[in-house]
Amino acid sequence: MSVRKIAAALTATLSLVACGAGADDGTTENQVVAAGKTVNLGPDQQRITAAKVDAIAAKVPEQFRADGKLVVGGATNTTPPLRFYATDDKTPIGVETDLAVLIAGVLGLEAQLETTSWENLFIGLDSGAYPVGLSNITVTEERKEKYDFATYRLDTLAFEAKKGGTWRVTKPEDVAGKVIGVGSGTNQEKILLEWSRSNEASGLPATDIKYFQNAGDYYLALESGRLDAFLGPNPTSAYHVATSGKTEVIGTFSGGGTTVGKIAATTKKGSGLAEPIAEAINHLIATGKYTEVLDRWGLADEAVEQSEINPPGLPKSG
Repeated sequence: MSVRKIAAALTATLSLVACGAGADDGTTENQVVAAGKTVNLGPDQQRITAAKVDAIAAKVPEQFRADGKLVVGGATNTTPPLRFYATDDKTPIGVETDLAVLIAGVLGLEAQLETTSWENLFIGLDSGAYPVGLSNITVTEERKEKYDFATYRLDTLAFEAKKGGTWRVTKPEDVAGKVIGVGSGTNQEKILLEWSRSNEASGLPATDIKYFQNAGDYYLALESGRLDAFLGPNPTSAYHVATSGKTEVIGTFSGGGTTVGKIAATTKKGSGLAEPIAEAINHLIATGKYTEVLDRWGLADEAVEQSEINPPGLPKSG
């Protein structure tokens, strides 16, 4: 997709009103200007920053303060506006990276943004290669056995389908017998598997679950009709709907099911980082910088009132 098309799509996603068209529309190679707002798509992000708060920074264990950096891991298989590449195709940008920079600033550290696969993100957390993971990670009871969490966004999932159909997903029974795509090892996979088992127990057909790790692959599957729908994070579905014009959101759900799903900064259990990160997020909420970042990426509806450490998560299966 061209930079100009990305800019136009991001404008639509953020519900901005274009100022004009053609050469005078405010669009350049690395940014789009609309309704008085500038969305930077280039590698020089000019991110919103935050000053160090000594009382919070002092709570960061010495081993993480030693070199003045906070290494933050994120997965490559997320898509706009969560985490994606700038126009240089190598600089990670998006709401996750912006929040990482803000949190690190309050802690008196420089954010070092590392990119890996979803599976290797957790391996890196386990090994200590990534002291923190910010990658749309949902709090679950199973994950709480290995990790500590500091929440920063609500977890809303969406079913995305080819545009123009009448089928909608409002309850688990609606996916019985359908072909649904999902990312392996994700919270949405867990939910979909539980729904399918529940439907089978009630005498309904199982869901035919197909696994995808790359957004481009499932976009093609949706548009070609090989998938009835894809279940993924609502922000990325909303972005793709605005970008392609070929799909639509046909249902949204909390990522926690009956529990309110929450996205959280993820740290190794007992590392001592969850508390100062939660305090940093609450400081950013109080100062308005948190809201500013979410507004920048069109995610104001997923804001939390405060960061919580290890809140109730998605329950274990069975």
